[in-house]
This record gives sequence, structure tokens and C-alpha cells, in this order.
Amino acid sequence: MSGVRHAMPLESRRLMLERKRELRDLYRDGLLEDTVPFWLQHCLDSEYGGFMTSLDRQGNLVDTDKGVWQQGRFTWLLGELYNQVEPRSDWLDAARSGAQFLDEHCYDPTDGRMWFHVTRDGKPIRKRRYAFSESFAAIAYGELFQATGESRFRDQAEQAFWSFLTHHQTPAEHPKYTSTRPLKSLGFPMITIAAAQELRDSIQFAEADRWIDWAIDEIRRYHLKPEIECVMETVGADGELLDHFDGRLLNPGHAIEGAWFIMREGRDRNDRELIDTGCQMLDWMWQRGWDSEYGGILYFADIKGLPIQEYWHDMKFWWPQNETIIATLLAFQITGNPKYAQWHQQIHDWSYAHFPDAEHGEWFGYLHRDGCLSSSLKGGLWKGPFHLPRMQLECWRLLDDIA
Repeated sequence: MSGVRHAMPLESRRLMLERKRELRDLYRDGLLEDTVPFWLQHCLDSEYGGFMTSLDRQGNLVDTDKGVWQQGRFTWLLGELYNQVEPRSDWLDAARSGAQFLDEHCYDPTDGRMWFHVTRDGKPIRKRRYAFSESFAAIAYGELFQATGESRFRDQAEQAFWSFLTHHQTPAEHPKYTSTRPLKSLGFPMITIAAAQELRDSIQFAEADRWIDWAIDEIRRYHLKPEIECVMETVGADGELLDHFDGRLLNPGHAIEGAWFIMREGRDRNDRELIDTGCQMLDWMWQRGWDSEYGGILYFADIKGLPIQEYWHDMKFWWPQNETIIATLLAFQITGNPKYAQWHQQIHDWSYAHFPDAEHGEWFGYLHRDGCLSSSLKGGLWKGPFHLPRMQLECWRLLDDIA
């Protein structure tokens, strides 16, 4: 079983601990001396509040529009740093600015839903069919409650989380597809786990364990396919495989992100079965996602190896690498299996050889399959201060434990 601890010779352990200390310092210093300063220097909006994340390589603004995801995500990160690393006033002030922008500009008064995309001064542009804006707002408010003790933030965190759940559990009220081919997506239960875990820590959310249990059961029941050793991104209403573009499409980075959420829950509960589930997901999707020719995690794969409709399927985006770095390190920390240490070294070394910008800081987001640069963007509506700094923070914590 993947959860069994593996013994290691003393000298090998000593050498590994030395490497872990070096990596710990790399992740910590990268977070505190590079990633966070890059964003604080370039994305704060002193006129309208919140964050403008569409930046070029040097940190210059490319577009002033604001993604609502990024308002919630950076507010969460700043609050998490304030609560867990150091109570710095500039972090808290910026987090408050993000929350105020969310409050004043990011909710549609006609239905209470959050926008996805707004102008710099907060005029709405569009929503998306899913309610992930609400999930990121929830964890942001949760961190501000923990930082300030202001009860309104706790109430807002709970309200945003319930809005996220309600929207996704009543899809008939928010149609995008017809009833011809109903689908289940991995994204909703996966994000439910992560958001509930954060709210359990920040506001001691009483319903967290119940929703985490529900979400893990959804993933196990519908998305895990032992017969083909795969985590399916999209399935039919009863978990059936769909032999169409959407049904065959795998998102290895997404599944690996979900894997470490479940591993973390298993570790925190000392639940070996959950740990094994998370490790199994990582094992399956490493095999599906690792590019044996060029290295790195592919964006998409087809379950049958058929041609893929999405033309960016073989690109290397920043965030699947970030999530795989966390998952492999966490699996090693929990199990001691040297396989995971080897995988972590592979994904770490490849990522750090290709994504960081040594001249201007932070990471590029988009590479071609062979690792050469596709776009010099540092941020946009999709890339912002979340996956990379969360990886650096999580790995710093894990390596503190190991070292």
C-alpha cells in the first residue's frame, strides 16, 4: 500500500535531509523575497482598491481589468501570510483592500452571484457558469476573520461558501448544457475540499468535515476508475465514461491538485485510507501527465490517446507543475516512499530550470512543450499570486517538518 512507511539507510537519510533544508530555504526565500514582493510592488491599485494582475515580464500593466478570482486569491494569500508567517501591517492592509473591492464591486445585486471579470473601477463585465469566485472569496474572508476577529468576515466567509455550494448543486437554475448529456466535473468536489479545509482552520467552520466527506465520496464514487487507473475530469451523471472529446479529456494537474487535498486530509485525520486514495490518484495521474520526452506535466491528455481538441493540450502551464511539486513532496512526507522523493526532484528540477525569471522575478506562466517560452506574461485573469506562492508556502511548511 502507498501509505506504508519506507525505511531508509542513515547516510541516505542524512544526505536527503541536507537537500531538504536547501529546498526549504529556496521555497521560503522565493516566497518572501521574490514572489510576494513582485505582486505587492506591481499589482496594488491605490486609486480603486484591489489588485490588477495583468502584468508583463517587468511587472508593467498590460490590462487594467480585474479578475474576481484573483481578488479573492491574493486576499487569501495575504491573510494566510499574516496569520501563519508574520503579522505585517502591509500584508493586512492589502488584504483589507482586496476584501473591500470584493464587497463593493464583485457581487451582482440582482441575484447575489459574484462576477468573474470587472473593470478596474469595478464595473461588471461577465460571470461564468460556475461559482468559483465565491469559493475564493470565502477563504479570503476567513483569513481576515482570523487576522482581525471581526465577526462580519466570518459571516461573509460562510455566506460565500454556501453560495458556492448552492450554485453548483442546483445546475438546472444556471443552465449551460441541455439535459441530453448531463455531466459531473471533478472541479466542484475538489474545490469544496480545499475551501472547507481553509474555513475549518480560519473560522472553525462547523460544517467543514461533513462537506469534505461528501466531496471525497463524490470523487471516489464517480471520478476514480481503478479498472483503467485514472482520475476522470468529466463523467456522466452516474459516473459513466463518455466517449466524446469532453469525456475523454484528462487534466492531470487538476487531478494531482485534488490528490494532495485528500492526502492532507488523511494526514490531518491520521486516516490511512484517505492517504492511500490521494497517493493512488497521484500515481495514476503522474503516469498520465508526466512528459517522458521533454519533462514537466502536460496540460491535457486523452484517455484513449486520441487527438485532443484543445490546441494548448501539450503546453506546460505553471500551475500543474506547482500542484505536482506539492503533491509529490507531501506524499513523500507522509509515506517515506523514495519514489515520491524522486518524482519531487524531477518536477522541481524541471520547473525551476524553465519557469522562473531570474532577471525580473516571479515565474512565467506559459511554455511550449519543450520548455521554451510561449508568452512573457506574468499574470492575467487566470494567472496571479496564488498557485506559485501557495506552492512555496506549502513546501516550506512540509520541509520544516521533514528537516
